[in-house]
Amino acid sequence: MTHPRDGQHLILGRWQDADGQDAVDAAARAAEAAFPEFAALSRDARAGFLEAIADAIEARADAITETGAAETGLPTARLQGERGRTTGQLRLFADHIRKGDYLDRRHDVALPDRQPLPRPDLRMIQRPVGPVAVFGASNFPLAFSTAGGDTASALAAGCPVVVKGHPAHPETGRIVAEAILEAVGRTGMPAGVFAYLDGAGHQTGQALVRHPLIRAVGFTGSLGGGRALFDLCAARPEPIPFYGELGSINPCFLLPAAMAARGDQIAQGWAASLTMGAGQFCTNPGVVIVPADKADAFAGAAAAALADAPAQGMLTDGIAQSFRDGVAAVAGAATPVTVAEASGRNARPAVFRATASAFLNNPDLAHEVFGPLGLIVAADGDAQMLDVARALDGQLTVTLQMDEGDTDLAARLMPVLERKAGRILANGWPTGVEVSDAMVHGGPYPASTNFGATSVGTLAIRRWLRPVCFQNLPDALLPHDLRD
Repeated sequence: MTHPRDGQHLILGRWQDADGQDAVDAAARAAEAAFPEFAALSRDARAGFLEAIADAIEARADAITETGAAETGLPTARLQGERGRTTGQLRLFADHIRKGDYLDRRHDVALPDRQPLPRPDLRMIQRPVGPVAVFGASNFPLAFSTAGGDTASALAAGCPVVVKGHPAHPETGRIVAEAILEAVGRTGMPAGVFAYLDGAGHQTGQALVRHPLIRAVGFTGSLGGGRALFDLCAARPEPIPFYGELGSINPCFLLPAAMAARGDQIAQGWAASLTMGAGQFCTNPGVVIVPADKADAFAGAAAAALADAPAQGMLTDGIAQSFRDGVAAVAGAATPVTVAEASGRNARPAVFRATASAFLNNPDLAHEVFGPLGLIVAADGDAQMLDVARALDGQLTVTLQMDEGDTDLAARLMPVLERKAGRILANGWPTGVEVSDAMVHGGPYPASTNFGATSVGTLAIRRWLRPVCFQNLPDALLPHDLRD
């Protein structure tokens, strides 16, 4: 598929040729100019804008699916489902801001007669931070990209957004950007409330996070790329928050009673989750920790479940090569269970096994490999399983496969795992992230750069807000949502 507009930038509703710095400066200045008006709009007006974006995306459904499939190789059904998730997120945030609970409004009434000192009238509310930069993700061309969760939550908060599109799906990003700009015009939003920047190089992204008018950054991608941008944000003369979701091995602890009762079933479930979408999910369950006396049977069942797994297309040639490099690196430190070769942009599953001692002594085995690669870690007893848990880096998810007889061991694991992950599951698989009020998609570093935030669910809006206290101000000067 050709992209005749590569190297151009959709700014304020028009395509223009520009280098990275000039395009970023134009978009950031327009966003800053739009901010006062956009932040002052009623919650209902912003909600209507989000709903108009969802409508405009749905009106382009066929074009988005066709273009997305051609660019990424993702199947039609996956793209249709992801489009529904994208529009659903927009409508969820519209409902969320209409309710107003996210504002966390607090009021300490004045106590003029309090002794020994009077108390002033104090009112607190969450207010938008300003223009936000959002980086599109490679593996979700819709739900984590141009109009994805970062963009939806930032617009809901009252922050203009400048999106840096991902080079893996530039034309899909442009179609969605045009839908957003149509909604801008239809609802009368201020010009500059949204801009889309593309281009395959790093120059545009670096200029964006360095621009003094950008007040926060949302990112979903690799640890290396995210850490580089995080460091740029911290090195600015005025540092800004960087909310990066950087990936995870999503370890699964397969406890003894569950393994004795349904070990083959668990192996089949793991194999299905491991290969879903060619393993190109940030919640892919890359490591399972099993009792050593069950490891042989589990490995055999997993190999049988994967025996006929077809080759699946990776998102880009670069991602496919990185997967092959990751397989080669693990092969040097672990024993192969099943390794199926594939060529070009395709991938087939690769599963290895190692002892818990080897896992604990080789940090390379705990690194994420983006794709359908799984590692079976054989733990010699409950104590070694706990040792593995303690050694883990921060994770997006941790899973417990357990039966009633495993409750005591699970209870000993929980205080450790709670400090390691943003989401803990029992008897499920982490692939598939519900978009809801209670969801947390984040975790301690390196899963994300801010353990107090989530990139999925309504709590994601809090990343783009800051508390402001107003002391003894008359109603006429207060934000509308604070007035009596």
